[in-house]
Amino acid sequence: MVRPKVVPAAESIDPIRPAASQARPAARLAVLGDSTAVGLGDPLPGGGWRGVGPLVAEALGVPTAGYLNGSFTGARMRCVRTEQLPVALAHRPDVALLVVGMNDTLRSDFDAEEMAADLDHVVTELAAVGATAIPVRFHDHGKVFRLPGPLRRALTARIEELNGAIDRVVAARAVPCLDLVSLPGAYELPAWSVDRLHPSELGHRMLAKGFTELIAEAGFDVPEPVSLSCSGGAPAGAVDHVGWLVVKGIPWLWRRGRDLLPYAAAIMLRAAAESGTRVFRG
Repeated sequence: MVRPKVVPAAESIDPIRPAASQARPAARLAVLGDSTAVGLGDPLPGGGWRGVGPLVAEALGVPTAGYLNGSFTGARMRCVRTEQLPVALAHRPDVALLVVGMNDTLRSDFDAEEMAADLDHVVTELAAVGATAIPVRFHDHGKVFRLPGPLRRALTARIEELNGAIDRVVAARAVPCLDLVSLPGAYELPAWSVDRLHPSELGHRMLAKGFTELIAEAGFDVPEPVSLSCSGGAPAGAVDHVGWLVVKGIPWLWRRGRDLLPYAAAIMLRAAAESGTRVFRG
């Protein structure tokens, strides 16, 4: 297993703690991140996506003018820092949701130390304008989207490194964090869209419910708790399954598989070498 690179010790960083003496309204919300933050997997009948952001905004009673979603598909942690953060800072949100990191795990230039530095910068800058930032730590997506054994082991190792980086920043800055592993139903198929890469409407509602519970713990009022009963979305049928597999799924697996393959091969070679050493010593 590849160990996470070391980032500055938690005690060397000033913790960021939201003031939460009593429940207060959250009038401004920002959502930053990748395609999950965009809302993919929760289509609307008239086209476009809803997703976790609007569900959280509705629960908090955030008006239209107070809601900002700066996310875009394919975004990586550095994208949030360099492209999305400046817009969010200008918005001056009370709460900012950060859903990003999985795209990084699939790339050959993955660097947990750089990601930790980027996330720390994002959280710090948001806190400086009075925002409570809430990142997520990720589940083992190989249990949802089936991959060949070597690729799955490589992806799992990367996710562990990613979570390690997120954990260190969360501990250092004392910010809330939504742990998807502990989210009830996270590995059940109804929580996932037809592509098995993005949450379904139910999955987005589960994310929104988890976020709002943390927002309430941070001292904000949640006047309309998120319901897990699906409504307002556009259901996906068998045609959507086949269409996505042909148009999106196979090409995506080919592109990302090629990018992750050298790392998977390194894991296999390392495991083989360790096995050979044990046999020789035995």
